[in-house]
Amino acid sequence: MGILNTLLRAVTWWNGQTLNTQLWTWRNGQKVGEDKQGNIFYQTKDGKRRWVIFNGEAEATRVDPDWHGWLHHTFKEPPTERPLPHKAWEKPHIENLTGTALAYAPKGSIRQARPEERSDYEAWSPE
Repeated sequence: MGILNTLLRAVTWWNGQTLNTQLWTWRNGQKVGEDKQGNIFYQTKDGKRRWVIFNGEAEATRVDPDWHGWLHHTFKEPPTERPLPHKAWEKPHIENLTGTALAYAPKGSIRQARPEERSDYEAWSPE
């Protein structure tokens, strides 16, 4: 199994970091912090380049807004050094669930009920 994992890491980027990214991070990276999902954030020693190593699937919407701002140089200090103030009404960050079984489906959506269970649906039949 170890050889297969190494081969997958060598040729795919969506299963975590590739071998090249791991080598780059080991040589040039300075760990800055980690978020609640286990994603690890790095920067170069001069602070000019910033990147994230995802814990699991590489999905950009899994990055918290605080870390997103730091990654894009909106904030100079990372959230570990200077946490952003949050309002009481703010909801916790969740990744984009579009295309998954957990995606939002409003009332009346065809994903909520089967057509035979919907009162506003009449199946078409050819004459």
